[in-house]
Amino acid sequence: MSNDDDRPDDGRSGAEPGRLRGAWRALVGDRGGESYSRNTFVSVSRTGEHPQAALIGQLIGGLPNPTIVLDRDARVIAFNSAAATVVPALRAGEPALITLRMPELVDAIRRAGKRREPQRVEFFQRVPHDRWFEAFVTPVRLNGRGEGAADILIMTFNDLTPLRRVEEMRADFIANASHELRTPLAALLGFIETLQGPARNDTAAREKFLAIMQQQAARMARLIDDLLSLSRIELNAHLQPSTPLDLAPIVRQVADGLQTLARDRQVEIKMSVPAEPLTVRGDRDEMIRALENLVENALKYGAAGKRVDITLSRAQTRAGQPEARIAVRDYGPGIAPEHLPRLTERFYRVDVADSRAQGGTGLGLALVKHALNRHAGRVTIESTPGQGATFIMHLPLPTSISGQSE
Repeated sequence: MSNDDDRPDDGRSGAEPGRLRGAWRALVGDRGGESYSRNTFVSVSRTGEHPQAALIGQLIGGLPNPTIVLDRDARVIAFNSAAATVVPALRAGEPALITLRMPELVDAIRRAGKRREPQRVEFFQRVPHDRWFEAFVTPVRLNGRGEGAADILIMTFNDLTPLRRVEEMRADFIANASHELRTPLAALLGFIETLQGPARNDTAAREKFLAIMQQQAARMARLIDDLLSLSRIELNAHLQPSTPLDLAPIVRQVADGLQTLARDRQVEIKMSVPAEPLTVRGDRDEMIRALENLVENALKYGAAGKRVDITLSRAQTRAGQPEARIAVRDYGPGIAPEHLPRLTERFYRVDVADSRAQGGTGLGLALVKHALNRHAGRVTIESTPGQGATFIMHLPLPTSISGQSE
């Protein structure tokens, strides 16, 4: 460890960094150039608290990255609040090898303790969301003064999830875009060649082909827009929104914004919104986009019923937890049962020809599902052939927001 902390504080870095440097100096002392010795580790009582636990806790509490400090026997001495979000089961005084259930991380701790050498390891966490981390396990020699002094292991974590998601997003975007853009792009090239050749002087054909080309270009634009929106949601899938959001204005905004499409389809939109606010923690733009997709689908594929109902209500989950529900119901032909489990898959279509004729990209319901997953919610689908379909957005109502306690 560097001895930069022995330099006088010139005051330019502020009071807080100065206190941290002082705490670290008191913790590790001045080691000069001493090398590690295998005899420097002193076991700490399994029932007693580490003699410097409070000081260590104060030191790492000011660090932005998740940090855990272990004793020689790999028991937890202290950890900061950021570490608790990575490993919620952490408890001071308990063996870390039981709490940290990632084999790669356990092996790194053992190697660092045995070899007295820093270790770096990457690991993957699947619950509650897919996340990737890199961890650094560094042995640190404490000040040898005092009977209870012992060496410790400092673990720090870097969240690699955004980088990994960007890599996956790039790969998925290239694969999906190349597949879905091939058809409209081929149509555009074919019509351009026709207009440059046989139909060069055919005014009627030119007008017809230009109209089709405009439709295909608009389809490509929608596809790219949906792919980018879906990728942005997936990129932040592990970050649950925390902004209070009243759902009633969102329902009204979406319904008002789609009135033109409803008139074109000769469909009536009916809303049912409670008088009291239903406030969730959410991202306004993502909620608007998700609800727009559901209502647009109802207007396009359920137009035969001439009516779409949007209902916002308070309800409870099977476990008794409060939730908000936004139900979008159409009275069209409905959906066959065998299609329901796959409707939220990317590019899955019940009727490919009809979907493309309606301007669909096959990504709308996938976008809804991923947006709700990020909000700790879900989407359910109910349909009976010949009786229309109902798509329901389920969003948890946090009791910490004013007016939401049950």
